[in-house]
Amino acid sequence: MDYSNKEIVLSKQAIHDRIRELGQEISKDYQDKELVVIGVLKGAFIFMADLIREIDLNLSADFIQVSSYGGSSSSTGKITLVSSPAQSIENRHVLLVEDIIDTGLTMQWLANHFSEEGAASVKICSLIDKSERREHEVTIDYAGFAISQGFLIGYGLDFDEKYRNLQAIYHLNM
Repeated sequence: MDYSNKEIVLSKQAIHDRIRELGQEISKDYQDKELVVIGVLKGAFIFMADLIREIDLNLSADFIQVSSYGGSSSSTGKITLVSSPAQSIENRHVLLVEDIIDTGLTMQWLANHFSEEGAASVKICSLIDKSERREHEVTIDYAGFAISQGFLIGYGLDFDEKYRNLQAIYHLNM
């Protein structure tokens, strides 16, 4: 694969080490609680798979898919629920897992959605926190890395549905 248009930001080992730390922290915080980990498709599936293997608890895993793009390349500002989790989250502790949070629109909507659905609690875990783009108030309870600039690809993050399979995270130089 040609890496000439990419610049490494986070190595495979750095990502692995941080996920292990997050897993330990989440395991401690959710002891004796019924935890359901919900990944936001598509980007979070790689991060979530590695994260739940580092959480030393009985948990259940599920996914949700939403869209704010409506077929265009920029957000419409309106969230559309594409697919819901298969299991009930009522009275359960929900950990939302996302690959990257920038404006905060999707995570704010999802946190409110699961609270309204009767979750016992809703917390957010994101591999990447891009807070300089934040437009909506969101608390990231478990943040992997704060990265301020650049278009990121790899480890689930994509450009036009490509590059998700890269084992590290890169800036895509366009």
